[in-house]
Amino acid sequence: MVTIRQLIEARGAAWNLRLLAGESALENASSVPRIQKPGLAFAGYLPQIHPDRIQVVGNTELGYLRTLQPAEARHAVERVCQQRIACLVITNGAEPPSPLVEVTAARGVPLLATPLSTSELIRNLTTWLEERLAPHGLLHGVLVEVHGVGVLLFGKSGIGKSEAALDLVSRGHRLVADDVVEVRRTAAGRIVGCGAELIRHHMEIRGLGIINVQDLFGILATLREKEVQLVGEMIEWSADDVADRLGLEDETHVILDVSLPMVRIPIRPGRSVATIIEVAARNHVLKGLGHHTAREFAAKLDDEIARRRGILMVSDRKPAAVATGPGPGVTRTRRRSDERTR
Repeated sequence: MVTIRQLIEARGAAWNLRLLAGESALENASSVPRIQKPGLAFAGYLPQIHPDRIQVVGNTELGYLRTLQPAEARHAVERVCQQRIACLVITNGAEPPSPLVEVTAARGVPLLATPLSTSELIRNLTTWLEERLAPHGLLHGVLVEVHGVGVLLFGKSGIGKSEAALDLVSRGHRLVADDVVEVRRTAAGRIVGCGAELIRHHMEIRGLGIINVQDLFGILATLREKEVQLVGEMIEWSADDVADRLGLEDETHVILDVSLPMVRIPIRPGRSVATIIEVAARNHVLKGLGHHTAREFAAKLDDEIARRRGILMVSDRKPAAVATGPGPGVTRTRRRSDERTR
């Protein structure tokens, strides 16, 4: 849930929100990313009003209230405020009629005003609420952007996630988050990750300590947030593990009930982990374009095996030739040897 106080603190300056009345009810909250316009509710049709939603009051609603007598206008506003709405927001920088201010103050309903147009406020407010109310969580890992692909690296502590990310940043890729990744699921079913506010753009490198990637490599070396499109699990190399040598089977990793493609990266001295991650990102892009290299190679291999089996089966069915004398090769050899003797 998002309270009206949180809304003002987060977007008050950006949207120039002013609190006109109802300061005592700033803990009113909205739990859905949907906005309503009171519309016919001021005229007495209340079934359309949903509790706990933010109500946007535009020029149409204000114009209607101004046509009413003060007592009728107060009664119309009271009916709407009794529906347990989260707050009322007046758009277009319009001045509210006095009955609207008086009733909201008495009923404990926050009344806000903004110079934004009605359509612009609804669009911005819906987007902001979707982000704040989306399912979210914290993951231990590193999120980087490699060739435009958001790659989430995870594995046990000390395996080298931060070092691999630092190597990628030095190659021109971008860091999103190190150590703690905040993830959320959007309405479109995508997973978006970002860094925690306190440690954003910072990394912990063993032997160096805490470094600021943005200060060291420039502002283009970091990114505020990125969609997670590929997951890389960094594991210790073991001769006992049966690694997938061909990559025919695609693995997935579930984050917030969303399945994401995953690759396993065995770690061994001498292996360039950053190069492997770069190739994995490129390969992910190719798969998205419909080119699955491992499966295409396996299909060609199956076709070649089938072709050779067909040739063997045909040769097995042919009758054996009966030799009646020396073959043409033998005859030519003998003629050449005879000519040399002469």
